[in-house]
Amino acid sequence: MRIDIITVVPELLESPLGHSIVGRAIKKGIVEIHVHNLRKYGKGPRLQVDDYSYGGDAGMVLMVEPVYRMIEELKGEREYDEIIYMSPDGEQFCQNTANELSLMENIIILCGHYKGIDHRIREHLVTREITVGDYVLSGGELPAAIIADAVVRLLPGAITDETSALSDCYQDGLLSAPIYTRPAEFNGWKVPEVLLSGNPKLIREWQDEQAVARTRKLRPGLLDSEVTPDR
Repeated sequence: MRIDIITVVPELLESPLGHSIVGRAIKKGIVEIHVHNLRKYGKGPRLQVDDYSYGGDAGMVLMVEPVYRMIEELKGEREYDEIIYMSPDGEQFCQNTANELSLMENIIILCGHYKGIDHRIREHLVTREITVGDYVLSGGELPAAIIADAVVRLLPGAITDETSALSDCYQDGLLSAPIYTRPAEFNGWKVPEVLLSGNPKLIREWQDEQAVARTRKLRPGLLDSEVTPDR
């Protein structure tokens, strides 16, 4: 898989993409992630890529030309399954979206900055708009890193035990059951006996019950979705 990220602040992505699961997946050749500085197509000595908005609204807007030229350069080298714009008014990012994107071969993630981007980019170049929450950030770099992390960890070989990703929260429409490790008792706090029983059937039944109970308590809206738990 290949992920191309377009940004005016590439430094913001260096650490999130260079360490842990994502960093190891890059080193192992499981994924290619290329960060492109939009100022490559900036104008003048300051490599300008933004300008004031028509209509007099406050804030600077990324111009259409540098974004167009960068995307056209990338599209000239390969086909892309999606050109994603990180936007606070896009579709809500969720585990199902991560699963879907992990099956693709090539995607572009465009990071907005300042006030946003010229709307003609959204009309003519972008194929999908995604948000990581109903709030506004300074730019799309951190959300792009979130998407990259959520997608890469699903790729075969990114995680040593691939079944681990399949049992994560939201994969079956539920929150995960509580998890514990050694010691079995600490400060009088005990691990549930069923987890020490060695009986896989009883353990799975307990995990299923706990998953539903925690979801009903913490995220009841998930139980109203069309996703049918299949553990």
